[in-house]
Amino acid sequence: MKKYIYICVSAALLVALASCGGETKTPTTTDITTTEMPEIIEPIVVTTSAPTTEITTETTPVETTTETTTVTTTVTTAEATTTETTTVTTATTPETTVTTAQTTTATTTKEPEVTYSAPVASVLPGEYTYGGAPTIETIDGFTYVNGILIANKTYSMPDTFDPGYLNPDAYAAFEQMKSAAANDGITLKIISGYRSYSHQTRTYNRYVSRDGQAAADRYSARPGHSEHQTGLAMDINSLEQSFGETPEGIWLAEHCAEYGFIIRYPKEKEVETGFMYEPWHIRYLGKDIAAAVKGSGLCLEEYLGITSVYQN
Repeated sequence: MKKYIYICVSAALLVALASCGGETKTPTTTDITTTEMPEIIEPIVVTTSAPTTEITTETTPVETTTETTTVTTTVTTAEATTTETTTVTTATTPETTVTTAQTTTATTTKEPEVTYSAPVASVLPGEYTYGGAPTIETIDGFTYVNGILIANKTYSMPDTFDPGYLNPDAYAAFEQMKSAAANDGITLKIISGYRSYSHQTRTYNRYVSRDGQAAADRYSARPGHSEHQTGLAMDINSLEQSFGETPEGIWLAEHCAEYGFIIRYPKEKEVETGFMYEPWHIRYLGKDIAAAVKGSGLCLEEYLGITSVYQN
């Protein structure tokens, strides 16, 4: 029955279509095709076109190239930084080399004198008769009077002599004296010991600028004329003349000769020594000569029969 109805309906449709003309079938087929094709094509278009477009957009290396450029720039910057670091390192290396060179030069210059190998006088201290004409020898710029190394206004030291420290014998004698003083409740300390030629130049020029040359010459030696450069002289405790009246100053004046020292610039001897009274300034001569000078009541210039006067 169903088949019969289906056949009747189909026949009716065919009759209706036929009544519309002979070319109606083609448009009908087209309409059917057109109606059905969108359902087939649209999924293809959507699936194929849209993802292709998005994939192409994401694949385009515009941003990637930009990032690569940025990375390259960063790398370049890093290289520049590395270059600067290398430059700094290179700059530091020459400075280190120069310092080493300077140290080597200084050592080479001072090496023969670090041993305190000043020339030896032909007449040694003590091998002369007090009161006679002094024996004066100048050897390589050093002046010896009766075998004693002298640096005063008349006799100078070479500007190249630079042992760098106090004479070992003088320092050892001070340590013994310091210990003995401590046993008596007295504190002694060195406030100025060895001074190089260049150090004395700065010191003297500073005093001249402050007080004028005439005044400075009374208490400060000109470069090359300072006993401090010999390494045999030292200033003790204070640079005030009142030090001579303190327990330390009194003890020093009374006992320093026992350890080989003298008060180099005593009271009322400025004409002879060339320098004002300095109760703090002691000079090492050795025990025998120091005892003889102290016992004579004379300053060193008087004892040796020499002068202390600048030539100009």
